[in-house]
Amino acid sequence: MGITDAEFMQRAIALARRGHGQTAPNPMVGAVIVRDGEVVAEGYHARYGEAHAEAAALLAAGERSRGATVYVSLEPCTHTGKTPPCADALLAAGVARVVVAARDPNPEAGGGVARLRSAGVEVVEGVEEEAARELNAPFFHHFESPPEQRRPWVALKLALSIDGAVADASGDSKWITGVEARAAGHELRAGSDAVAVGVGTVLADDPSLTVRDAPAPRVPPIRVVFDREARMPPGSRLVASAREIPTLVMVRDPETAAARALEHSGAQLVRAPSLEGALEELSRRGVRSLLVEGGARIAGALLARALVDRLIIFQGAVLLGHGALGAFDHVPSESIARAPRYRVLERRSLGDDTMITYAIRSACLPA
Repeated sequence: MGITDAEFMQRAIALARRGHGQTAPNPMVGAVIVRDGEVVAEGYHARYGEAHAEAAALLAAGERSRGATVYVSLEPCTHTGKTPPCADALLAAGVARVVVAARDPNPEAGGGVARLRSAGVEVVEGVEEEAARELNAPFFHHFESPPEQRRPWVALKLALSIDGAVADASGDSKWITGVEARAAGHELRAGSDAVAVGVGTVLADDPSLTVRDAPAPRVPPIRVVFDREARMPPGSRLVASAREIPTLVMVRDPETAAARALEHSGAQLVRAPSLEGALEELSRRGVRSLLVEGGARIAGALLARALVDRLIIFQGAVLLGHGALGAFDHVPSESIARAPRYRVLERRSLGDDTMITYAIRSACLPA
């Protein structure tokens, strides 16, 4: 039995993941060229500004692409940006069939399917679409959201104990999870436009929010602190390095003395009367994907306002017991009958720890 379209597309999506942290604001895209049932070339978008997946695969295939089938995880583009249109490159190469996982929601780049079909190329759509959209969820979210309601795609990441705590009774949260789980957390940072915490986490842990235990992203993520009253110490790691790495402090009133002190130290103040307003402002500043790393108060506020798209739980193999700070102590209570049931998108074992990704928002398929 031969390999199916779905299996070839799964390979294209796996290739696309190799661009993690390197392609934004472009999406991650992979391509596989198949002729007579055999893979003749592969390619992926390795870095923003460099060759797109289709172009890389076509270059590797050469004349073997003529009459072949091309599997691509996103609709071939039709616009000239830093690279020529991929749809035109496919036509020039003489491919016979193109299998596309998902349409491109960017109005400037979309239209490749129509162009290929009008030139007589057979096009199949929707193969492994959900997986392709999930891979680039922030990209789809940005272009499919109404401009007046646009906010980043929010992933809430929490490291908690077996009994659901994010810190012990003394307030210490280092380290609930082990080395492998922490490295996975840094991979999440590397794939995000911005990383955020509440001021409580800054006061308790003094984090740096940099990418260390993962390949460095092309652009380091912006650091964001939700700090309505500007309580963050000017001597904190985030403020001390704010002139090197952009650090936004979301405050209610940027004119207070405490806020001005942070600004004088290099932090950028952003007036944000509400969480919704803060997220909208981040979107206006080009943030499409936001990784929120806690603590419990900001997690509760985001969940209560339905502002979380993915919940990522790292559960450590440790029991903290009575008095420990519960991860969801600030989430409004709900009855079992009325509580939402979240779909598990991924479950990974990381040493003795477990990473589970939940879909809080419905699966990212178009309405």
